[in-house]
Amino acid sequence: MPWRQAAVFVVLFIPAVSAAEMYTWIDDQGVAHFTDIKPSEREHEQVELRRPSLIPMRENITRGKRVTTINRQVSRSLEANDGSKRKASVEQKARELERKNARCAGYRERLERIQQKLRAGYSTDQGNRLRRQRREVSQRLSRECILG
Repeated sequence: MPWRQAAVFVVLFIPAVSAAEMYTWIDDQGVAHFTDIKPSEREHEQVELRRPSLIPMRENITRGKRVTTINRQVSRSLEANDGSKRKASVEQKARELERKNARCAGYRERLERIQQKLRAGYSTDQGNRLRRQRREVSQRLSRECILG
């Protein structure tokens, strides 16, 4: 029986709440007032009330927990691999530096050979080709070894 009375109360009460009117006015001191009683002696405006939006929070909470769990798993995985990655990273950088130094030494040797050929003297066409090669190798040496 109490459930029926509660249901009747809800059915009768909810439409009354949704039909309630709100009014606003500003007093002489510039303070805004809001009320559900229509002010008779003051200039007022009726406030239009919109229906409240209902957002189911259970799904958001579940997703939030799932994201937190994934973040923790990723953090643990990164912490576990961090030591081995640092070691691998240092080794990889050392290998890259060795390759770069070898490449730069090759550019310097090639430049020296081109310079020797140019000092020996060649015909115009062959000299122009050697100067072009010298320019290209010199640019690579500058870009990759001196500037970069």
